[in-house]
Amino acid sequence: MNRRNALRRTALLAGSAVATPTLLSLLQSCKEQKRVDWVPQFLNQDQAVFLASFVDTILPRTETPGALDVKVDIFMDLMYAKAYDQSAQEYVKAEIDKFNAACKDEYGSVFADLSEEDKTAVLKKAEAETAKFNPGVWGTAVGEQKPVAFYRQLKSMALWAYFSSEEVGKNILSYDPIPGEYLGCIPLSDVGNTWSL
Repeated sequence: MNRRNALRRTALLAGSAVATPTLLSLLQSCKEQKRVDWVPQFLNQDQAVFLASFVDTILPRTETPGALDVKVDIFMDLMYAKAYDQSAQEYVKAEIDKFNAACKDEYGSVFADLSEEDKTAVLKKAEAETAKFNPGVWGTAVGEQKPVAFYRQLKSMALWAYFSSEEVGKNILSYDPIPGEYLGCIPLSDVGNTWSL
């Protein structure tokens, strides 16, 4: 091997060592995506704006992170894109458009453009008018489940995505990656905070 080839290979090795972290950061999941750079995988831009406004209204930032801080909207978009079949995807898009159309009919604007008071009024009305999920035992609904409206499905997924996020699971809920002994009968006051899975 001559000196030129050795220098060329050394430069290539050094360059790849410097470039690798940059390339890996581009391949990270939605946790690393910047909100400004986020492009929806499934929803169109208007539907993505609706979803961001919806989850931010339900789970705003307070002393704890809000839904947008833990990127619930990005997660939900990816869930729709990757886990839903075509008929379910069409249903989601149609229902988002229907929800926005109802807001426009009643308030003169789509959900994302409403004032905070109007958004709250829309959600309170939907909360009062839609059937709730039946209580469940070990994941099985108790009793016959009435059809659940899209609002309730959307809210349920937003809550699940929020409480399943790493930020909330580790920093807000109690988290023990290696649980200790099982204590089945302790006072409720000893339990403390809600626990993460």
